Amino acid sequence: MRTPEDVLAELRALRAGDLPTHGGRTLAYVYDSGMSEVDSLGAAAHALASSANGLDPTAFPSLLRMENDLVSAAASLLGDVPGVVGSVTSGGTESCLLAVLAARDGPPSPSIVLPTTAHAAFHKAAHLFGLRRIDVPVDPVTFRADPAAMAAAIDDSTVLVVASAPSYAHGVLDPVPEIAAAARERGVRMHVDACIGGWVLPYFARLGADVPPFDFRVPGVTSISVDLHKYAYCPKGTSVLLHASAELRRTHYFASASWPGYTMLNTTIQSTRSGGPLAAAWAVVNHLGSDGYLRLASAAREAVSRIRSGIGELPGLRVLGDPVSTLIAFTGDDGFDLFTVADEMKARGWYVQPQFAHLSSPVNLHLTVTAANHGSEKEFLADLAASVDAARLAGPVVVDPAVAEFVAALDPDTLTSAQFADLLAAAGLGGASGLPDRMAPINALLATAPGPLRERLLLEFLGALYMP
Repeated sequence: MRTPEDVLAELRALRAGDLPTHGGRTLAYVYDSGMSEVDSLGAAAHALASSANGLDPTAFPSLLRMENDLVSAAASLLGDVPGVVGSVTSGGTESCLLAVLAARDGPPSPSIVLPTTAHAAFHKAAHLFGLRRIDVPVDPVTFRADPAAMAAAIDDSTVLVVASAPSYAHGVLDPVPEIAAAARERGVRMHVDACIGGWVLPYFARLGADVPPFDFRVPGVTSISVDLHKYAYCPKGTSVLLHASAELRRTHYFASASWPGYTMLNTTIQSTRSGGPLAAAWAVVNHLGSDGYLRLASAAREAVSRIRSGIGELPGLRVLGDPVSTLIAFTGDDGFDLFTVADEMKARGWYVQPQFAHLSSPVNLHLTVTAANHGSEKEFLADLAASVDAARLAGPVVVDPAVAEFVAALDPDTLTSAQFADLLAAAGLGGASGLPDRMAPINALLATAPGPLRERLLLEFLGALYMP
């Protein structure tokens, strides 16, 4: 048996190869308050409750109390209207899944109506629960949902209409009141995906920002998702799904007495749920309080403003849409390759997230700005400027015509393991070489593939990664 010290030493060595989760250098995937005591408090609370099981709230009433407290805090923040209930989930995707599941019962072939900028979690929900997805084009310049087009897409099969506050890809806020009014007129549920913005936009509004209405004060909004492990700065993974009434929530619950064991009762997709994440979130939310979150929102808002203004001043760069929250997407002119810019930024210690072109949205780089970015904006912008200069100097990324031709001939429905192995070899990813230091050539190659083929290629690659 290995000693605890030895095991932890190996874990630290493994973690050394990961992107940094603190310091504001990773502008995707992580949400950093910049406050070390928040992390230590969350870790201590997690340890205290990690062995408790949320499967049975009568056995672990502490978890029931903490969940109700978190739901109450989220409901107060998002409209503070009577009757709102909710559930704590493992993350935004589970919250979105449950919102769709709760709405599914009704017509024989149910559908959901969503803008093309809605989070892919809703694609997953439609796939898992057997609903048809009605994708509605957004404004090609603002990337906001088109209320008239959304209203026209609602029919007798529609069980749920979705809007984003804000959308992940561009950080823009959909016109929730107009969309909710259309859903309400047809007697259809309306979900606001506020996983990103739900815990920070209300504080932005208190700071004087012009935040259009998006919460339960908007007539017709029947459910809202808000992630605590985002701008509530809680450890992963906790999210809250709120419903306007207990009746609307009931259909995402599950019960089964049709077996010889205990009567199975689930409030979420999961059955067994560690009390660790719940307790960690409860501790952090109670520690920071409204004043703490207002200070963190102020820091994040100022960082967003500085970074957005700085990007606008760099030649060849422009911000996409009109982001209202903490997310920024920016694109470039034809004089340099954005995938190369991402590589150059990583070489300078920053991770920015490349996003492929989709419909009217060009290839762009995505930033998730947090309170931890406050104070390092000048350094970030200086490195971004240097990265753009380096990308201009490097010139365009050229995909080998033979490899591009090979990719173009692939059929995602009939792709074989041998074809995928050949593609990996052609891309220089064969054998045990692992990922290259620079991803621009790989991303440029993937950009030549249509969406369905890119999905299949990346799924095959994911499967290859998870091979012990």
